[in-house]
Parts: sequence; C-alpha cells; structure tokens
Amino acid sequence: MNRLDRSIDALMESYGAYGIVNHTGGANLPNSEAIEQILRGLESLIFPGFRENIRLDHNDLRLITAEKINRLARDLIREVEKSLSFYARTHNYSSGLEGCHAGAELVVEAFFEELPRIRTALALDMQAAFDGDPAAKSADEVILSYPGFEAITIHRVAHFFWENSVPLIPRMMSEYVHSRTGIDIHPGADIGPSFFIDHGTGVVIGETTVIGKNVKLYQGVTLGALSVKKEEADTKRHPTIEDDVTIYSHATILGGKTLIGRGSIIGGNVWITRSVPPGSTVYIHAGEQIEKNI
Repeated sequence: MNRLDRSIDALMESYGAYGIVNHTGGANLPNSEAIEQILRGLESLIFPGFRENIRLDHNDLRLITAEKINRLARDLIREVEKSLSFYARTHNYSSGLEGCHAGAELVVEAFFEELPRIRTALALDMQAAFDGDPAAKSADEVILSYPGFEAITIHRVAHFFWENSVPLIPRMMSEYVHSRTGIDIHPGADIGPSFFIDHGTGVVIGETTVIGKNVKLYQGVTLGALSVKKEEADTKRHPTIEDDVTIYSHATILGGKTLIGRGSIIGGNVWITRSVPPGSTVYIHAGEQIEKNI
C-alpha cells in the first residue's frame, strides 16, 4: 500500500504541475458520451426510422418528432452552455452562467431552424452517392451503410456549430465520426451539395478547404496544408476544389492558394501543390506526373 500511496502523491503532484483537470472549481467541459448520444439522436431525427429499432407510425410522426427535438434541444443546450462557459472562463469574459445559458439557447434554436436545410443538402449527397457508385442498390443502403455518407452527415451538423463559433463541440463531433469511419473532415471545411466520398478510409480534409458542388473523392485523398506553422492558423492553408471535380485514391493536394478548376479529374497517387486549370486531367504514367488540359 505504501507504493500506492506514493503513486497517489505523484499523480497529485502531476495535477498541480501540468493541470489538464476538468475542471476543479469551475464548470465542466462538454461530455464526449453526451455528444455521441446527441449525434445518434440527430441522425434519427434527420433519417426517421433508419436509426431506431422501432416501427414508425406516420400518424404519430409529428408527435415523435416534437419529442425528439425537445429532448435533443435540452441536451444540446446543456453541452453548448458548457462550451461557452469554457470560452468565457479561458478568455476572462464576465458574461456569467446566465449569459452562457442564453447564448446556448439562441444557438440551439438557430440549429433546429437550419436542420431542414441541412437535410435537403444531405438528400443531394445521398443521391450523389447512389448515382456515383454502381454497387449502390438503393438510397436506403447508402444511408444505412456508407461511411462517406455518415461522415458528411455529421460534418454538416458540426459545420453549423463551427460557423456559429461554438468552441470544442464541432471538433468533438468530427472526431466521433472520424473514429467510426476513418474519414477526417475538419468542421471548418466548407463543402457544397452533392458531395460523395467513395470507400473513404484515410480521407483528410483540412480546416480551410473549400469544396464546390458535385465533387467526388475516393479513399486516401488528402486536402491539406503546405505548412503546419502555428502562426499561419488564421490563414487559408488548404485547397479549393471547384464544381464537378473527381479526385481518385491517395491523391494529395496541398496549399491555400491551390485551386483545382471546375470539371478536372485528378488521378490516383498524384501530388499537387499548384493550381490546375478547369477541365484538366492529372495522372501518373510510367512514374511521371502528367497534366493535360481540354
């Protein structure tokens, strides 16, 4: 037991020296399990009947929907309030708990107002997945089993909270789906409609990436930064992908000034650090990277 006592003393010393304690003498941070439960609830709200082991009665659909929204709103307000309190505390703001609670209510109300538009975008993403994958047998199959579709679903939710300056929670959401799918989309990435990730494992999309409509990515694609210097955190570090672009597996596209022009096809395993004109085809042939333009 003496060894255990020494371990306890050493651990307490570590707490004092390095911190990283949530959060003695203050409000707790958002809870990861609560965020996961909220996301599962939101998925059941966005896709009624797909995420529950119950049969939906359409006569009761409005009542069921109202119950879900009220429960999820309460849970979200609680977690968003924690996030806002964290930000206020770390930035020495004196809004107080009442101000953080009121702010959380406003953000969550705005989110549920936005949810029908998020659902419309996801309907276009689902159709893009069904149309873009010959192996897809139905829209239901896409919703139930495609990791790329799950990743964009959670991203569109997380992106709302990112755009509304909610700390912590957007990254928690994106890392939840990253752990489930192997697809890493920063919640700050701006992604247009009809977006499809086929297979998906190993895809990385950075914070300041901008993606147009009708874009298709395959597994292992990286849309990243040329530099990871901390002082460049507030600059555009990641590429822009215009409409109707296809990027094949393990292509790497880097840099905030790099633009892939509309209608281009980027082949597998290419490495791009400069802009590509619209209608280009870039591929590897006999170990050499080739770029062709229409």
